[in-house]
Amino acid sequence: MTVTPHPTLSDLTHTFARIGILSFGGPAAQIALMHRVILEERRWVAEADYLRALSFCMLLPGPEAMQLATWIGWRLHGVKGGLIAGGLFVLPGAFVVLALCLIYAAFGQVPLIAALFTGVQAAVIAIVIEALIRVSKRALKSREAYIIAIAAFLGLFALDLPFPVIILAAGLWGFFRTASATRDPAAPAPPAALAQSLRAAAVWLVIWLAPLGALILAAPGRLAEIGIFFSKLAVLTFGGAYAVLAWMAQEVVQDKGWLTLKQMMDGLGLAETTPGPLILVNEFVGFMAAHQAGGWQLGLAGAAIAVWMTFIPSFLFIFTGAPFIDRLTHMPRLSGALAAITAAVVGVIANLSLWFALHVLFANLPELTLGPLRLLAPDPTSLRLIPAAIALFATYTLLWRHWSLAAVLGISALASAAAGLL
Repeated sequence: MTVTPHPTLSDLTHTFARIGILSFGGPAAQIALMHRVILEERRWVAEADYLRALSFCMLLPGPEAMQLATWIGWRLHGVKGGLIAGGLFVLPGAFVVLALCLIYAAFGQVPLIAALFTGVQAAVIAIVIEALIRVSKRALKSREAYIIAIAAFLGLFALDLPFPVIILAAGLWGFFRTASATRDPAAPAPPAALAQSLRAAAVWLVIWLAPLGALILAAPGRLAEIGIFFSKLAVLTFGGAYAVLAWMAQEVVQDKGWLTLKQMMDGLGLAETTPGPLILVNEFVGFMAAHQAGGWQLGLAGAAIAVWMTFIPSFLFIFTGAPFIDRLTHMPRLSGALAAITAAVVGVIANLSLWFALHVLFANLPELTLGPLRLLAPDPTSLRLIPAAIALFATYTLLWRHWSLAAVLGISALASAAAGLL
């Protein structure tokens, strides 16, 4: 492929504004959209460079599609281009989610609105199953990968191990197991690139964490708690939003009591229907957690803090690591760690699928304890028939008939509302 001359900043801005508005459908669809627009239509980046950058972004915690957009902007116009491309990839969806947060906070308890969201929650079961199938096809290519995925699932669902422990254990296993058989290349990094990387790391660490320090000192209440929580989450989100949702839901619903389970699943449904990364569900969580502590003004601050703590680290990772992409993507030990983490993410998403399905479909869900095992044991008599029927419809139309996500969510919501009225 012949690469055309670099675009102007104006061209870059207009192109990524368009991508940000059209970036529905999750990371796979968003990465495909950027490939079509940036490589096939504009010819701004070579295929080999694009694939190496994508591999690097998959090594990182956080939204890989947004990080890839940031890398494209950085490649074409340095830090300024990276900020424009990454920012425009996120901001349209962030504004839409914020508007939906305000509407939800004002009208979420209206029976008709509640019925609409019940349908969306049931459809989310099918969406998560689809994500599980996609990731499985990419990640499970060996017996070892299957074993890691099953171990991750059992560790979360049956043993109730913390999500960070699962990801850390998988990464260490892959790292050291690969190191025993393969030696990393030893090409030294260029001094200029190293200095550039260190400067970027120092600057972006301050940009990311200085507001958190100010919050802790000046507002040591709910807003500081939101900042601390999402700053931790930002460095643990390997494998995309689906991989961390069950742990996040457990933290904000069961441990912190910021949201109800219904609100958490409504937030996921909102994030599914908007452009931008699915991890924008963090914005909904931040808004609702702060809103319930102090009204809509505090809610706006909570949403802004959640977005800042979620996405600023992606700029840190890209601007720090971009000069070393060629070297890092050829390091066998890092590749081994990524492969093991990706396999574990399959088990994590399987746990999320089952966890969501049980909570949406059953009204009574006692916990059964057997020694170290902690299992959810649904009461069959508490099955919710309407959500179950909608979940079956969504699974059939999304996975077998390949309907669009917007159509499936819309029909599911309307069907639930109609059933509620009847």
